[in-house]
Order: sequence, then C-alpha cells, then structure tokens
Amino acid sequence: MDDRDTTFDVIVVGGGIAGVSIGYELAADRSVCLLERESTLAFHTTGRSAALFLETYGNDAIRALTTASRNFLTDPPDHWDSALLSPRSLLQFAARGRGDALKSMFARVRDFTPDAQLLTPKEAEDLFPLLRPEHLDVALYEPGSMEVDVHALHQGFVRGIRARGGVIATSSSISSLQRRNGLWHVASADGTVRRAPVVVDAAGAWADSLAESAGACRVGLRPLRRTIFMVAAPEHLDTTTLPTLSDFDESFYLKPEGHQMLCSPADETPSEPSDARPDETEIARALDAIAEATTLTARHVKSSWAGLRSFVGDRTPVVGFDPTLDGFFWCAGQGGYGIQTGAALARVGAALVRGDSVPDDVLARGLRVADLAPGRSGATSAGPLP
Repeated sequence: MDDRDTTFDVIVVGGGIAGVSIGYELAADRSVCLLERESTLAFHTTGRSAALFLETYGNDAIRALTTASRNFLTDPPDHWDSALLSPRSLLQFAARGRGDALKSMFARVRDFTPDAQLLTPKEAEDLFPLLRPEHLDVALYEPGSMEVDVHALHQGFVRGIRARGGVIATSSSISSLQRRNGLWHVASADGTVRRAPVVVDAAGAWADSLAESAGACRVGLRPLRRTIFMVAAPEHLDTTTLPTLSDFDESFYLKPEGHQMLCSPADETPSEPSDARPDETEIARALDAIAEATTLTARHVKSSWAGLRSFVGDRTPVVGFDPTLDGFFWCAGQGGYGIQTGAALARVGAALVRGDSVPDDVLARGLRVADLAPGRSGATSAGPLP
C-alpha cells in the first residue's frame, strides 16, 4: 500500500513502545499510519531500555496498568514469536534509617503483589551475596518480577500493525501539522502529505513540541536523562538466579547480564529532547554507592549509554483527547514505565480514541480515566518532579 498523499483513520506519530502499541490496537478496526522521524524505530528511549516487569513500581495508576499488562506479556498473541518475559526477581533494600519508609511502601503494594515479602539483612545477603548486610535496615523481595525482552515486545507490535494493514513510515520528520475541514494534514519534510481525522501524539520526549506545532498547549513534559553502564561481574559469582538489586532511595540499581552487571545511577537529569549521552559524573557516583552497599568494587566500565524518560508532574501518563484541539490525542509521559504498562495502556488509549469504555479488567484495578486525562490537576509542574 502506498502511503503518500493518503487519508487514514488515524495517524500515530512516534515509533517507540507508546506509538507501536496503540497503533497495533487501533489497527484492529482502523486504517493506521505510523510516522517516525528517525530512520529506525525505537531509536531513542525504547531501544535503550533495560526493562523489568515490576508490579510494586510506580504510583497507583502505574501499578494498575502494570498488573493489567501481565497476561499479555505472559501469553502474547500470534504476532509475537518468542517469550517476552523471563524470570528475574527483585531485591530492594532500605539503607540504615530508611527501613520504616520501605515497610510503609510494602503495606501499600502488598495487595498487588501477594508473593512480595520483607527480609532481614541476613536473608537479603543470602539472596544477593555481594550485599553488605550492615548497610541496610530491611529489604523487600519480589520473586515474581520479570525481565522483559524489549526488542521482541516492540517488534511484535510492529509486525502486528503491518499484519492488520497498517503502514509504517520511517525518516518521516513532520514539517507541518494543520487541521482543515475535519482532517489533520500532516506534511513530512519530503513533501508527503497524509491526512486523518485523528492524530495520536506518541512522540516521547518531543510530544510537547509536536503538540505546540499543532496548536495545542503543552502538558509540561520533562525529559530526564538516565545513564546505564556495564561492569564485569566477579568471576566466582553465579549470576544465573541472582536478583536485580535496587536501592529503595534510587541511588543505584544493578542487574545481572551474563558475566556482566548492568548498572545505573538511577539519575534523572533534566534535558532537552535529544540523542542522550551518558553522564560520567553520575557513573562515578553510582560506582561509589555500589561499593558502599556491596562488595562489587569495579572501576572499569565496559560500555555505557543513556536514554530519556519523560514525565509530567504526577508521574502518570497523559492519554486522551486534547480538551481544546479537535482530533488531537495524547499518548505521552510514560516515563520509566512504558515497557511494563504499554500493553494495557494501549488498550485504554485505543478505547478512548474509539469512544468506547475503558476495559473492565483495567478499571477493576482502580484506574480512572481522569488519572490519565490531559490537563488534569497535578499533571503539569514547573518545579522538581516528586
């Protein structure tokens, strides 16, 4: 199908996990064209994600979307030709003086993750032998957490869009976005014009800029840089069943990757939308924090990279029609949760585009449409993110 100068039901802008997942859901009964400015899909945040499936992660809305995504990730449709989840438990620890805060969080999330349990420092050391037990008050163990194969998940959505008749166009930077006679006219830099009554803004860190070019008000997205780096694991250590280790206060996390450790300072440095680069100062800080909490004292970094995680003030995605601009639909602000929430969030977003009710299984977990609405109270924030 030639997508040049063609009218569709929906144009989705952005080829990361947000765009391909909602594009896939909408392509079940709509003609869909997905536009990506880069020459490859998932070039920025999605393609650089070290994703875990953590049901204790995030606020109430995020946990509802995460748990509602589990069935999809566990048993994906036919467009996915490999398993999406593999076991990788999570061990969060609270440093000295922070035990009560971790216990309070556990009390709030235990209904979502009934297999999660609090551990003593010695029990935590038994699970993660590099841990220094004298450094912590208490730990939270989540045996049901999983690793997500981000590439397989993303590519399944891509295949699904195409199998359902959707069109995907890369190297399609948008030069103008105008609404005339009930249709959006989306012009690319190469002169191609595509039209649709609905445009879905899934442009990640660039979502506010795209909205502004269309005539909508910004929702206050803040792209935050996150650095990741690899170090060697100790030669004697069997990393096969080792959990991911995370500081409850997010000074660092590390995840076994074969004979290496994937590490991050869990940094959140405000950034302009860009091709993010790792922060050497944050890497040094993380190495110090890791050495304080564990016996891993690596100083040689094998490789490093960075990505942008975009949030609004309340750290909940912005999904819904713009209140002032006809046919402009937001699907942005997934932050660090986009991979684990994407399956359910796409179903919610597609239902809202169609004017249908939000799926019952998501509502049953406590999600409200108002939690996601553009312009909601508490979303936009000019100050630091909580």
